[in-house]
Amino acid sequence: MTDHVEVTGRGAHHVVPDLVIVRARVQCDARDVASALTESSNRTAAALQAAADHGVEARDRRTDDVGIHPRHDQNGRKVIGYTAYQAFRLTVRDRDRVGDLLQALAGAAGDALAVDGIEMGADQTDEAVAGARDAAFEDARLRATRFAGLAGAELGKVLHIREGGADDHTPRPMMARMADFAGSMPIEGGTQAISTTVTVRWELT
Repeated sequence: MTDHVEVTGRGAHHVVPDLVIVRARVQCDARDVASALTESSNRTAAALQAAADHGVEARDRRTDDVGIHPRHDQNGRKVIGYTAYQAFRLTVRDRDRVGDLLQALAGAAGDALAVDGIEMGADQTDEAVAGARDAAFEDARLRATRFAGLAGAELGKVLHIREGGADDHTPRPMMARMADFAGSMPIEGGTQAISTTVTVRWELT
């Protein structure tokens, strides 16, 4: 078997966030399951329609989670009703429209609306993903070079390479520092990195 060294490198490509991600949910109470689910569904539909009316495209409107659970009396014994919820995520490509969008969502869903988070994001472009892979490969090469030196050998040809490695990472966004948003609302911004890992096996010569 050919002598070889296999290492995992990690790399990231930094990009300027240009999207706003709004994570919200609609939560409704009712005495029975059917009513709670119906009310939650209707208000969620109204909120999503409001988002569409304010320029959020269909590809940028996504429902994330739905559920229902019972509500009990103060003693925790008797079921007095049910709470149904529907979570959704909106990707806003025009940052200046977020304030108006939030008002529209509140108007459509009423007091059933809760905003769980607002943060900056960026598209994972081919260029950014390629940059992260290149950085990860270079990190792996430097590590492998050090190991080869300790063994009194040099790196030869690449025998095998795969993306993922020990941590099974694929290109993904990593949020960074806080930034200010319209109305002094804090959201994630500043720097964002598309990160990944690659595992590379080199022949030793």
